[in-house]
Amino acid sequence: MKWDHYQCIEFERRQRVLVIKLNRPAQLNAIDGQLHTELSRVFTDAATDTESDVVVLTGNGKAFCAGGDLDWMQSSIDRPAEFEAVAAEAKAIIYSQLDLPKPLVCRLNGHATGLGATLAVCCDIVVAHAGVKIGDPHVKVGLVAGDGGALLWPQLMGYAKAKRYLLTGDMLTAAEAEQAGLLSEVVPPEQLDDATYGLAERLASGATKAIRWTKITANLPLKQLVHSYFDAGVAYEMLSNMTGDHREAVAAFRERRTAIFTGN
Repeated sequence: MKWDHYQCIEFERRQRVLVIKLNRPAQLNAIDGQLHTELSRVFTDAATDTESDVVVLTGNGKAFCAGGDLDWMQSSIDRPAEFEAVAAEAKAIIYSQLDLPKPLVCRLNGHATGLGATLAVCCDIVVAHAGVKIGDPHVKVGLVAGDGGALLWPQLMGYAKAKRYLLTGDMLTAAEAEQAGLLSEVVPPEQLDDATYGLAERLASGATKAIRWTKITANLPLKQLVHSYFDAGVAYEMLSNMTGDHREAVAAFRERRTAIFTGN
């Protein structure tokens, strides 16, 4: 498998473990159009990689993923027709993560917001360091959390707790997220590599078929849920992309002021 056609993602091999690294560190690995396109195919490529049995997803730099890039959001506002292709890619990202037969471990090296949080919690196991925060603040930029958060979070932490955070966009500390069920394990920052790669290597040395088929079985209800409702979530997000509140939120971020929402 050749990976040199990727521009915003780096790869590392640790024996039978393939490490996928989001690589826009200066932008806190915020997702722009190029990275979004690459994410829509990277897990499919990882699935067919014959040199790995386990995949680790992480970010380069101090953040895991800061969600959607502001310039990319503005582009979607200015050219809403492009959102149709974005919606198709969003579907491919989540479906390919859930379809990946190999164990997918998230090394949560820094904050994860929006789609970044979805990328993390869609992994099979999430190992984070204690200084991490995670959240899905779509509503704070006037968008619906339609690209995975509104479906996945309630399954992981229960509806009452999930809606409390999805409807406010508030962030959770690593300890809060672990207690709520979003994260699998929280360790001190200096132990993150040992905890993550040690677990990945343990899985890689295990009974490969039994581990893969257990993952596939465990993911069946999630896949059924996502296949049934994901299109509706993305459609609502597309609608919210055209609202005045979303335009105001993006403008407020650019102007470093508090957004004034009017419900339009």
